Amino acid sequence: MSEVQTDRTADAIVARAGARFDKWLDERHVTTDRFFAWLLAGQWLFGIAIALTISPHTWSGKVESIHAHVWLATLLGGAIISLPLLLIRMRPGHVMTRHVVSVSQMLISALLIHLTGGRIETHFHVFVSLAFLAFYLDWRVLVTATLVVVADHLILGLFLPESVYGIDNPEWWRFLEHAFWVLFLISVLVYGCATTIKTWLGFAQEVVMLEALAERQLDGAHGEGS
Repeated sequence: MSEVQTDRTADAIVARAGARFDKWLDERHVTTDRFFAWLLAGQWLFGIAIALTISPHTWSGKVESIHAHVWLATLLGGAIISLPLLLIRMRPGHVMTRHVVSVSQMLISALLIHLTGGRIETHFHVFVSLAFLAFYLDWRVLVTATLVVVADHLILGLFLPESVYGIDNPEWWRFLEHAFWVLFLISVLVYGCATTIKTWLGFAQEVVMLEALAERQLDGAHGEGS
């Protein structure tokens, strides 16, 4: 086989491996979208359950009314998950869908933190959410999520600090501490995504090379038979 033919064969293998990898990645995006459809709906119901459990009613003298947190969990939570659920239904696997899912997932985290009065345990939901978003194997989705959570802690930390930190007068730099740990986790997740993608690419090339070898052997067998 000439050098030109060898180069063409190598280019063809690389192209087929790239196409195979893209197919696998598209399937991963669609599967992860479907996972988040169930997760977002479940978290919405969970938020409503928290609101009903912690403070279902408020009193003004002898007058009882539904607590604002119940309406917040029901209406705001429903609004947060409506767009990503629609996009998952209409455009599964699309890049815009996973970025909208990323924003919505972090807003759900913010809502749950608010409903629990800024409990430190609920902040772990942010880190678990980032780990779930890493299933997309798309570092840009993690960047979007990071921007949302940092902006949320900055804005609510200034105007409604008790809903984020559980205290009235936290230090102004408290959001930077939280942002540091989020960025630390993001760096680990991005590295994990890059490693996984590299492994998938290598595996795709091996699969395509084996397929090409099998095709040549089959063609040779047909040629001998004729």
